[in-house]
Amino acid sequence: MNIPRRSHEESDLDITSFMSLMIILVPVLLLNMVFSHISVLKLNLPGLSDGAAAASEQENRQLEVVLRESHIDINYPAGMRVKRVPHVQSGPDFATVSKVLREVKRQLREKSIDKKDVLILSEVDTPYKTLVGAMDTARSYRAVVAASPVDAELFPQISLGDAPPAQELQTAAGQ
Repeated sequence: MNIPRRSHEESDLDITSFMSLMIILVPVLLLNMVFSHISVLKLNLPGLSDGAAAASEQENRQLEVVLRESHIDINYPAGMRVKRVPHVQSGPDFATVSKVLREVKRQLREKSIDKKDVLILSEVDTPYKTLVGAMDTARSYRAVVAASPVDAELFPQISLGDAPPAQELQTAAGQ
């Protein structure tokens, strides 16, 4: 039984059209890609110290931003209110808080104190959006330098904590 068999030649694959498609498609997809931006905030947790006198001296020079349900208190030194900023209808008034923090920074510079840390104290039910807004406000503010907007540094070293009960705070100027 002799059956004639046809010889099959292997044909070359023509991938020219596929390569042309990839050459055009890859750059278009890369140009249209939305790059995700992840920002990381560096936070400082309160440390333990051995000396009670050193701790009270350090606490006394601490700048505090206390987030309350109806207002934001700015304290310097710790526990002495500099300004109370009531919330507006849309929520916390971070524009006024930024102005107050800029004024505190200016006054500290006049006394040759280079303060870079701030303690943000919040109540238990403080919304996450409010906490992040306070952190952004305390870290920097928008300024115009040489006709271009830049982020000027305020207090970049942020620590978080729980707010003390409202009745324990004292006022510096009777506010």
